[in-house]
Amino acid sequence: MTSIVIPAHNEARVIGRLLDSLLTGSAGGVAGGVAEDETDIVVVCNGCTDDTARIAAQRGPRVRVVEIPVPSKHAALRAGDDHAAGFPRLYVDADVVLSAAAVRALAAPLTDDTSGVLATAPERRIPLAGCGRRVRAYYRVWQRLPAVRAGLFGRGVIAVSKAGHARIAALPPLMADDLAASLAFGERERLVVGAAEVVVHPPRTWRDLMKRRVRAAVSTAQVEQRPGPEGGASARTGVTDLTAMIRREPRLLPSVAVFLAAAVLARRRARQAIRAQDFGTWLRDDSSRQN
Repeated sequence: MTSIVIPAHNEARVIGRLLDSLLTGSAGGVAGGVAEDETDIVVVCNGCTDDTARIAAQRGPRVRVVEIPVPSKHAALRAGDDHAAGFPRLYVDADVVLSAAAVRALAAPLTDDTSGVLATAPERRIPLAGCGRRVRAYYRVWQRLPAVRAGLFGRGVIAVSKAGHARIAALPPLMADDLAASLAFGERERLVVGAAEVVVHPPRTWRDLMKRRVRAAVSTAQVEQRPGPEGGASARTGVTDLTAMIRREPRLLPSVAVFLAAAVLARRRARQAIRAQDFGTWLRDDSSRQN
């Protein structure tokens, strides 16, 4: 049985669209060779003060709702593990959109004991319509970066086998949980599945983009400070990556300038939190949660 764990903190505006997408095409009989009762969905409402739990429960018996009082993604993931029924197991952010077909595509490599793959993630689709000009410029560059294209982070979805789960379950609470999970697997152990797609809604304004980038700068610093196989590693962008991009596509030069400005500003704003070792303040972008 494939289990899907969805941590959700005040996600009433978006939880319905994710659950509807997961349920469509998987209910009733057999879809794509997988019976409907082979997918187990657990929504963990953590510290919610809105209607997230009620909206999730309205989707029927295939969605189990767990409520915990603490607004913590790490605690929600662990609570989801306590209630999830099987493997492969997917961890899915509440503000993305993922289909039942994508779930099957992500699970397939993890059921092949000869593949050596322990973790998978889908290709991203980032709809930029409605975003500000500088936000669109930033993502034109970000999506082309080698580390972004190859890593499992920044997708809002990661799927693991039982062995892969054992590896990430040992990780301590981290802001950049998806980055740490990605770095915990070698290149041959992780796979971006081309047949699976997730819709990741970007921030619409420069201000909200900066919230994300400051959070990313702080959380990346936390991962890099850790000892162990994933600690000390990094997915930071190098000057050589940007230079190679401009050489291939000179038209991207203005977008690279915007990207660099965002990176410099985010690191400056993140310095105080990093010095204070404040890895708990979550700068939330609500513009991406607009329907």
